Amino acid sequence: MIDLSKAQWKKASKSGQNNAGCVEVAANLPGVTAVRDSVHPERGAHVVNRAAFAAFLADVKAGRYDI
Repeated sequence: MIDLSKAQWKKASKSGQNNAGCVEVAANLPGVTAVRDSVHPERGAHVVNRAAFAAFLADVKAGRYDI
């Protein structure tokens, strides 16, 4: 289990301005990146390998998931 007590959460720059669809990311944890819903942080977080998250972000930026 990953200890998230020292996570430094930052709201994603593309998150909604009116608290709809807000995502927070913590990248200060060793070897992993954590992602959570900023409106409901009590629901927990998804924790993924840092390299896997970087690959996901590269795919997003390249438009791989565009609808």
